[in-house]
Amino acid sequence: MGRIVEILTGKVELCRSILGALPDWFSEPEVIEASAAAVQDLPVFGYVEADVVTALMTLKRHLPGAVEIALIATRPEYHGRGAGRHLLDEAERFGHQAGPRLLTAKTLAPRRLDEPQFEATRRFYDRNGFVRAEVFATLWEEDHPCLFMVKPLAAVQAGETAL
Repeated sequence: MGRIVEILTGKVELCRSILGALPDWFSEPEVIEASAAAVQDLPVFGYVEADVVTALMTLKRHLPGAVEIALIATRPEYHGRGAGRHLLDEAERFGHQAGPRLLTAKTLAPRRLDEPQFEATRRFYDRNGFVRAEVFATLWEEDHPCLFMVKPLAAVQAGETAL
């Protein structure tokens, strides 16, 4: 069983390392570099097993009502072992502490291509309570439509702890 830690140093290198190991999702070096640069100023959490950061997640606050999972990625040899689920739990805790009522994520929308890796990503969010809210056809690039997904965070009464 692993544990969640906040990553305070080495964020850029960690991001490059994990995304570089996922060429089916991150095949363009400029996307990896842009993602790595973006994590520097955002909260980053890692899932650690046997002293190895097996997955990472970056969160970004939007307005007072939402927090976005700006990036979530797991080393391929650790896929399907629960790291992503644990990181989503941490994102919900973070949201409850920061006050937002919505957890959001963006991923590649379905295209007319055989892309099982992106379908797996969408199913991951579906299984974990996200709703497919809207497709932005040109937010990223015309041939990379963005699927915007939303998960309402359960209301927490004053004095309660969200687990």
